[in-house]
Amino acid sequence: MTRTVIDKVIELIVVLFVVSLGTFALVSLIPGDPSVAMLGEGRSPEEYAQARADMGLNDPFFTRYWDWLSGALQGDLGNSMVPPQGPVTDSISAALPVSIQLAVMGLFIAIVVAIPLAMYSARHQGGWIDRAISACTFGVLSIPSFLSGLLLIMVMVNYLGWFPRSQWVRVSEGLGQNLYHAILPAITISLLEMAMFIRILRSDLVMTLKENFILVAKAKGMSNARLLFSDALRPSSFSLITMLGIVLGSMIGSTVIVETLFSLPGMGSLIVRAAQQGDMPMVQGAVLVIAVIYVVANGVIDISYGYLDPRSRRAHV
Repeated sequence: MTRTVIDKVIELIVVLFVVSLGTFALVSLIPGDPSVAMLGEGRSPEEYAQARADMGLNDPFFTRYWDWLSGALQGDLGNSMVPPQGPVTDSISAALPVSIQLAVMGLFIAIVVAIPLAMYSARHQGGWIDRAISACTFGVLSIPSFLSGLLLIMVMVNYLGWFPRSQWVRVSEGLGQNLYHAILPAITISLLEMAMFIRILRSDLVMTLKENFILVAKAKGMSNARLLFSDALRPSSFSLITMLGIVLGSMIGSTVIVETLFSLPGMGSLIVRAAQQGDMPMVQGAVLVIAVIYVVANGVIDISYGYLDPRSRRAHV
């Protein structure tokens, strides 16, 4: 198991290096002159040239990449080009907790709802409730996030008035108010993942319930509830666990739509605003942070396989 963890850590380091290089290269291709974003319109060509020189934009690509990477490894992602031109890490530190909270809450809601529905649907395969759940999940998967968010705003905010739309309260200002303002965006984020989790887990449970060891347990008189929770759920959860690592990282990055709909100060809004203003250091830093979270989350999920399924350990021996 130790060898597996070491191999996975080495893979993560290589992937993170490639991700950082790709992030720097892609963001460098954003149209526009960074010196204009920094100084504004109406300056002389000499001032713009001096600003580009000060930012190192005249240096070769790999020289600029190494300077940026060495700073990032020390926690310095540079300074924003847009006034007030503060450290990128300060802006990310303010925005990241919002996106992480929304992603974690959305993932929690999706899991809590998906597991019992998938288990019930698999246990009563072919019944009218199973067909209704399958139809609902198919319908949810057919609706894009921005449309489901708009529908929730129209019903829950504009019509019923149960939730606020364009406010955010940080945890330090009150946990109750924070959850109250975050629950509707979190539900919006969770819908697609919830439907996907239900379909994946139900499919795996249906296959597991046909295995010989399940039939033996039934023959011994084990109750259906114990059979599902103790014997069927664990071997059926590997596909779901794989999706958790992928979804958690992607949810943090995909909150841009929800954050825009609900006017939330998260990473999505930060990246969109920085891209519109041509703020390269901000975009590079924010995208790198999201990519690191995504890669690390998937790495942790891969390592956890060794504890959940001993067969995966022997595969690495």
